[in-house]
Parts: sequence; C-alpha cells; structure tokens
Amino acid sequence: MARILFVASEVYPLLKTGGLADVSYSLPLALHGLGEDVRVLMPAYRDALAKAGELRRVAEFAVRGQIVGVLEGRLGPDGPVLWLLQHACYDHPGNPYLAPDGKPWPDSAERFALLCRAAVELAQGRANLAWSPDIVHGNDWQTGLVPALLSLEQPRPATVFTVHNLAYQGVFPYETFQGLGLPQSLWSLDGLEFHGQLSFMKGGLVYSDRITTVSPNYAREIQTAEFGCGLEGLLSRRRDRLSGIVNGIDEADWNPAADPSLAAVYDAGQLDGKAANKRAMQERFGLPVEPEIPLLCFIGRLVQQKGVDLLLQAMGPLLQNSVQLAFLGSGDPVYEQALLYWARREPQRVGVVLGYNEALAHQMEAGADMFLMPSRFEPCGLNQMYSQRYGTLPIVRAVGGLADTVVDATPEALAAGRASGFAFAEASAQSLLEAIQRGLALYRDKSAWTAVQRTGMSRDFSWRGSADHYLDLYRQCLSEH
Repeated sequence: MARILFVASEVYPLLKTGGLADVSYSLPLALHGLGEDVRVLMPAYRDALAKAGELRRVAEFAVRGQIVGVLEGRLGPDGPVLWLLQHACYDHPGNPYLAPDGKPWPDSAERFALLCRAAVELAQGRANLAWSPDIVHGNDWQTGLVPALLSLEQPRPATVFTVHNLAYQGVFPYETFQGLGLPQSLWSLDGLEFHGQLSFMKGGLVYSDRITTVSPNYAREIQTAEFGCGLEGLLSRRRDRLSGIVNGIDEADWNPAADPSLAAVYDAGQLDGKAANKRAMQERFGLPVEPEIPLLCFIGRLVQQKGVDLLLQAMGPLLQNSVQLAFLGSGDPVYEQALLYWARREPQRVGVVLGYNEALAHQMEAGADMFLMPSRFEPCGLNQMYSQRYGTLPIVRAVGGLADTVVDATPEALAAGRASGFAFAEASAQSLLEAIQRGLALYRDKSAWTAVQRTGMSRDFSWRGSADHYLDLYRQCLSEH
C-alpha cells in the first residue's frame, strides 16, 4: 500500500470550474477503493468549507512566516482523507482563479505558491502530523512548484505531475519570482524560467519524476509545435518520463439507469426512457416537443478551445436542416452574445442557458440525440464519455482524448460493431458540418442508430482501469526513486 499526497486546486463537489475537479475527486476515490492510503490536499476556499461537512483542525504550522492550518474531513462518506489548507488568502467566494471582473485574482501566484510550499512541508513530515507520503501527485500549474521545491530536499518522496491542460501555465513576471522568495537555484532555462518569466507549469515538467497527461494521444500531441504551447521541446526531451492515462468517469454519478436528475431512467437494454428525457429537455429550452427532430446539444466553456467559433460559423448552414440545438455554458462574452442572437432569431430551433447547472447537464446528456464537441484541442474531455454512456452520440474533433475515446462511425467500424460516435480531423466549420451530416444520415436509420447507441453505452469508462494504470506508474516511480 502506497501513501499518496494528492494536491489539486479544485475538487468536486467542493469546488469545480472544469474537468480537473472531477478527476481530483474520482481518481483519489478509486485509489482509496483499491486500498491505497490517499490524502487529498486543496485550499480551504469559502465555498469548499461550506460543502465539506464535518471538519477538525489537525495541524498548524508556519510557511515562510505565515501560519496555515489543516482541516481534516472525508471526500465522500467512505472516501479518502481530505485536507483543506486554511489561510486568509483563500477566504473568498466563487471562482478560485478569476475575480468577479473576469480577470485573474491579483494574488494568484502567492496563493498557489503557498499551497505548494505547504504541500512540501506535509510531504517532508514538518507539519506535526504522524503521516508522510511515499508519492506526491500534483495537478496542473497551480501545483507545479511542488516538484521544484521537493527537488531541493533530501530525502524526499517520489513526485508525479499531471498536465490536465497545457494551455494554462501559470506564467508571472520575474518580479513575482523574486517576491515569492523562491531559491535562485531554480531560476534558469533548465528550471522555472520561461522567456524571462516565472512558469509554475515548468516546475512540474522539469522536476517531477514522472509526467502524465490525461490521454495517450494528448501526450503525443504536446510534443509538437501545434499543441505544445512553447514547451514541446522540453516535453520531447522528457518523453521517456511522459505518459498518457485516459481519465475515467464516475459511473455511479453518471448512470442513466439510476440518475435522479432524469425525467425517466433507462439503460442499453431498454432505451424507451430516453424519449421522455428528450421531451423534458425540449420543454426546458422552450423548443417545440417534436420527438423525431434530431436534438443536438453543447455543454461547456464558451471559449475558442472548445470550438465554439466553429459552431457559430456552422450555425447558418446547420439550421437549413431540420434540427434543434441546445447550449449550456458560459465564457467569452462575444460567444455568449452570439448564441443569444441565434436563440432570439430562431427561438423554435435554438435554446441557450448561460452558466453551469450540474442537474441540467445530466438532463441534456440524457435528452439529446447528439453531443457537439468540436474542440480545437482537448487533453481528455469527459462529456464525450458521459454522452456515450447516456446513448447520446458524440460529434468530436479527433484530437487528444477525443480521438482515444470515440470510435468514428466509418463503414468499417459500423460493420464491426465498434462505432460509438462521429469524428472529424480539420478544425473548420465545413469539416464539422460534414460530421454532423453523417450523424443526421445515420439518425434516419433507426436500427443502425440504436446499435451505435448500445455500443457506446456498453463501453467501460470507469475509473478502475485508469486507477490501475496510475498504480503501475506509482510502482515504477518508487522502484526508480
């Protein structure tokens, strides 16, 4: 049994802005279920404290003259130990990265450097707790300084660093490096320096014993100029330390046979309940209740990464078909207003809900016929897996984890019974439209459509397999450490 300190800036259901939170809940839970001794560390944001349940203060220690506390609870009734790092800098509501004006919090570097330094104190047994880890597993740029600072310690635990999205790197001016009081030995092109600035992400990529990403395809992509965000050279040099493990999904939470958010439950053997969910979704979005019209949906951040611009370019030609469209998300105000324009222009065809609503997301996955995910890049993605589990065929761009998890409905894949969705290669509205047209054509063949639905619903996207891969990685890491 390994002792694992899992460090993340957000953890579902305490606080969630994206897929990182889902992974930071489900992976520790799966590892705990396999008998590993996991402790999950995250900041004690105000919203997280409100949802964390019963907590007790188990430690108090100094980090560069600042006193921090550790509040202990459980991640779920029978889940792993949860540690919330308490300090005044985390005591604000809402998004942990963006202030109400949509700009990054001005103290982001300080807050996440504090998280990293506290993680090092816990890892080195200097927090007056009778526990220390064999492995510290950090996630994304907010934890990137953990491997860097631990590299200065002897002895130290092994380190694993997971890149959930390389596009967000935690880059700050050199003055921030100085203000944080980081050791000068870490400042070099082979260290934390990135074009004269401080990069938290480089701390994880340069100094960790193992680097993982959230799909095998994304691990290959980030070694190229197209997807490497300026770090492709470093990642290529460390490719023997780099691997990709596809995220799983919480199959208890995302289960159409027992989902309390749905109008009717159903499974692959009995799909009739899906019609009731489609009707409820049409009513929710103010669309005509027409069971035979294909209903396509989009759930996600309204940003260029998610291919929202491609969708908007395709709207005119797409609406020449007999289809309905439903959108749930928030993000770039330009995209928000563009979607609202289409909803006003075509109220019988387009419905839009701005923001995020977990229950509505479940209802949409169950009620839609097709799920739109035309991402320009996608490290792993979760919605395409939720969609398949709910018998909603995903239409995806074949990048990152989307290429790893969706089997395109080519004639060969259909004949072999392996098809589970539709994929296109080029980041263009035309390619997206062609994939949608293939989806609409298959939708008209009810027996073929149902067969693909059942194929997707039968696929194993559980965390058990992914957790086993992480355990293998941990064992390798410890054997080499």
